[in-house]
Amino acid sequence: MTKLSNVNTANVRSAIEMGLRTMSSVFNADDNDVPFFGSEALPNPRLSFSSVHSESHVPGRHLNALLTAESVTGIAIDEAAVEKHARAAFFSYSGPAPLPLNRDAQDGPLINFNEHNLREGFHALYALARYRDSERARETAERSIEFLLQRWDPQNGLDAAALEAEFGIRQVRKHTFITGIARSIGPLVKYYRIAHHGPALELACALADKATSEFFTPQGRYDRDLFGTHTHSTTCVMSSLAQLADLTADSARLERVRAFYENGLRDIRDEVGWVIESSADHSPPDRGECNNTGDLIETALILGRRGYPKYYQDAERMLRGHLLPSQLRDASFIPQVANPQGEDGLRNVRERHLGAFGFPAPYGHAPKGLDRISFNMDIVGGAVGSLCEALREAIVETAYGLRVNLLLDHESDGARVEAPRTGGGVTVTAKRAAPLWIRLPEWADRKRLEISGAGRCRVLGSYLLVSQAGAGQTIRIRYPVATSEITLAHRTRDIRAVLHGDSVVAMDNFGADLTFFEPVR
Repeated sequence: MTKLSNVNTANVRSAIEMGLRTMSSVFNADDNDVPFFGSEALPNPRLSFSSVHSESHVPGRHLNALLTAESVTGIAIDEAAVEKHARAAFFSYSGPAPLPLNRDAQDGPLINFNEHNLREGFHALYALARYRDSERARETAERSIEFLLQRWDPQNGLDAAALEAEFGIRQVRKHTFITGIARSIGPLVKYYRIAHHGPALELACALADKATSEFFTPQGRYDRDLFGTHTHSTTCVMSSLAQLADLTADSARLERVRAFYENGLRDIRDEVGWVIESSADHSPPDRGECNNTGDLIETALILGRRGYPKYYQDAERMLRGHLLPSQLRDASFIPQVANPQGEDGLRNVRERHLGAFGFPAPYGHAPKGLDRISFNMDIVGGAVGSLCEALREAIVETAYGLRVNLLLDHESDGARVEAPRTGGGVTVTAKRAAPLWIRLPEWADRKRLEISGAGRCRVLGSYLLVSQAGAGQTIRIRYPVATSEITLAHRTRDIRAVLHGDSVVAMDNFGADLTFFEPVR
């Protein structure tokens, strides 16, 4: 049994930096630099082409993450990588219909349409329009939106037979509404925010109305036969509905999201934010997917912002307890492979995987009972995009002052936050004079707070309010760290986890290899 080195449980910026490295190194030199989709670390290390996901899926994930990270963190990104992803994205839209399409083979025409990839196509176009002011991206996005408005209806969806008859493209996979076009609500909302393109909001609302009337009901139940077993689709539609509710100040729709978060989501997640990769009966019980955790975090951030601060703590626990630890930062277990033909998919596989996110168990990279370990390259984009949203929400300047929502090391234009690795307090230095709100963990004993440097202050609900912090003023808050043992109830086993505050310090691993934490004693 091997415990991994360099496991990250607190540094969001470092995780983003490593993910940017990964997304800039996954281009297939044998395929005009279209990015790889498939990944295998063990037992047969390689990167591979996908006839369903390569050009129509990966560029959108990576462009959204790369360009958002540049904006949120100021980290310099590889512009050549942006250009390669953009070229692949535009290529996917260059077929006979304004949809993101794929090839059957690397040297074949664009013929495969997977409704699942509409989300990723729109993410590519949104990111290029917002962060690179691309007129081509705007024109492509708006042509695709109009095409979908004309051809999709709530009762019948998209007519696959008509698409094949008129355009010669074929739908390669069947989807439920949730695993198909509903996934695109989120990037449509993002596109409307930056372009104020009414049809984008029109399509997003039409899709969301079906989602809330038929799927995300007031009871908040999860029905895998109705939703589909691909759980990332469920979590990303949940996040999308939260984004739309946030944009439109729709409290009723947000309550539907919250009902599902509190109820149906519990069928597929655990307390540290791990989400099963597939809810089908035959699926490996400990195999998760990091995309899913990212969507939970993004949803929790919106719920926190909209008046439910307890969800900020859930977001922080998911960051510390699962998403950050599950990044591949120690790839020493991936063997170098022979490559007599000079195939690019076999070149530097270990190095090109560093920084990736994949399909972990709560306890490590090797879910119990599985021999194959993979980190499909789209997932790093999803995870890094969510990490960027966490940093965006960590310190927020509002009309009512500065709000510190996540107790993680971070610096913004308004404040610098320093937090111990396993909790127990926080130090905040204000950069400008303003009321300062500092979130306190729910488990922190309010009677045992030690506060210095704050001047006049008081606890208001989940926050300590410093009524007038001055520029350069440093406030230190200390409290005893609560230690707890929780049980993660999985399908075939209970997994004990020991937490100091919201950080996992030990977890059962059942003798599995490549683990994140010390075992529970």
